[in-house]
Amino acid sequence: MKNIFDPQVNEELKARINQLTPDTQGKWGKMTVDQMLAHCSVAYEMAYTDKHPKPNAILRFFLKAFVKNGVVNEKPYPKNARTAPVFIIADRRNFEKEKEQLLAYVQQTHELGRAHFEGKESLSFGPMTAQEWNNQFYKHLDHHLTQFGV
Repeated sequence: MKNIFDPQVNEELKARINQLTPDTQGKWGKMTVDQMLAHCSVAYEMAYTDKHPKPNAILRFFLKAFVKNGVVNEKPYPKNARTAPVFIIADRRNFEKEKEQLLAYVQQTHELGRAHFEGKESLSFGPMTAQEWNNQFYKHLDHHLTQFGV
């Protein structure tokens, strides 16, 4: 798994995002490129903002027990995998705005660095290691950038 805290990987991710255009088509799935950018930003919104509510204790227990490992391990996501409702972007979005926002989140994550994420609480999974945060962010972003051919 590549390290999002590494400057070279950070630049690679931003370069891949910058290759996208409003007309970029996905190789699989139903999302448009603007919806994909907004979808990818949700993971960062959950880490940096109060935009999304914390799941209740029962749901968090199930997420930690049955979902967390699949999100934070190094095994790639399968194509057309189901997504959590909070990540579903049903409406069309402004491509440039969504692209700028995602680029800003990728840069912010890099600037905060590994130490910031060590033990940081996840809304869904509780405290996580920096490696788990890395895997979650990189794996998700790589999956969708690959989906859109970049």
